Amino acid sequence: MMLDIERTLIGRDAIAARVRELGRRIASDLERDLSAEGSCADESGRVAIIAVMTGALIFTADLVREMPMKLSLELVTVSSYPGASTMSKGAAMRSVLPRDLLGKHVLIVDDILDSGQTLDLVKRLVEEQGPASVRICVLLRKLVERVVEVEADYIGFDIPNEFVVGYGLDYDGHYRNHPEIAVLRAPGGGSGAGA
Repeated sequence: MMLDIERTLIGRDAIAARVRELGRRIASDLERDLSAEGSCADESGRVAIIAVMTGALIFTADLVREMPMKLSLELVTVSSYPGASTMSKGAAMRSVLPRDLLGKHVLIVDDILDSGQTLDLVKRLVEEQGPASVRICVLLRKLVERVVEVEADYIGFDIPNEFVVGYGLDYDGHYRNHPEIAVLRAPGGGSGAGA
């Protein structure tokens, strides 16, 4: 596997430190919102995390462990990079969105903000249910012109327009288990992973 890696972009220690910071900041913001409504973070059950699979699996698992509060975790599947593609083909839901988001504080977690199509789709569908708030957290924000303008509330790292793998991000279903964010050696051309 290492033979396919051109170089490391973000090492595992930097990822771990940033995920800790993000988790604590998000938890603090949510606790503030709940407190303003007269709720307690440990009792409310009104925080819902929606992780976009499969890329956000590892990031979300580490992130929620840094959020010491009562929350629910839901998974949604959205396809945008089928097979060995390195270019987004548009976002399409592949699973059912949770239907109990009314009045909840929702955090959508994804691995990377690239074209904006995936996060725009999920956010619009969540907002249709009337949540108390919707926030977006991404591990990576690619510095590119987006197809759809979407703003993330929490960003782990800004990265250049390169195709990256590791820490959940894949190429053709592989490399998700690589512990760092790495640039893949010329995966058939294209501008990068994520939506």
